Amino acid sequence: MSGVLRAGERVLLIDAKDRRYLVTLREGSAFHTHAGIVAHDDLIGTEEGSLVRSTTERSFLVVRPTLADVVLKMPRGAQVIYPKDLGTILLQADIAPGMRVLEAGVGSGALSMTLLRAGAVITAYEIRDDFARQALQNVHDMLGPDVAYDVRIRDVTAGIDETDLDRVILDMPEPWAVVAHAQAALRPGGIILAYLPTINQTQLLRETLNQYHFALAETVEILRRTWHVDGRSVRPDHRMVAHTGFLTSARRTTQRRDVSP
Repeated sequence: MSGVLRAGERVLLIDAKDRRYLVTLREGSAFHTHAGIVAHDDLIGTEEGSLVRSTTERSFLVVRPTLADVVLKMPRGAQVIYPKDLGTILLQADIAPGMRVLEAGVGSGALSMTLLRAGAVITAYEIRDDFARQALQNVHDMLGPDVAYDVRIRDVTAGIDETDLDRVILDMPEPWAVVAHAQAALRPGGIILAYLPTINQTQLLRETLNQYHFALAETVEILRRTWHVDGRSVRPDHRMVAHTGFLTSARRTTQRRDVSP
């Protein structure tokens, strides 16, 4: 990728107070802010990482957005999974290029983007047409139209058509209703992973997994704390991204495993 910014690209403008603005560059357009106006034509053709000035002489750093930036700034109807959890999902579900993944509950497409960037081939089930359309738009804006992303309007609790899947990843309120279908759809050794906001939901999911051909169940919660570092003043920041959700994963086995003491 060239370091020179071009029309049609999305860029991140960051002001002196670290406020971030996601902008799509268009010839003849301008970005308006309380700190002045930045002409898109002043950005097009400049090097990524440059400092640009608004009409009030305020400076902005311009860079291409990371996936985490896009996830937090993109248009959405549903609550997104936070970047701190997305990174853990990639490792906990052991996503690798070419893996066949069934994703249910696409929301605004944040998880889809993450899986696709890791090389997965995704079939997605979503019950809401508006969420499906928004997810497709966000994914195509970020990764282009040629990604392996097949979104279908359907209820995953009614069954999964695909077989011999490598992974089933669920972002929905009742994933225990999918466990039986996931058992039939996953290859032996495949992984099911679910993202849930409450421990009561998680407990019910774990109890359901124990009733089917799944083992090695694990539930984790990721907390992210940044630090203030300014000269000799070094301390944790006053705010942190604490609880967002629980990640539960398990491996598909060829028979039910006895989990009793």
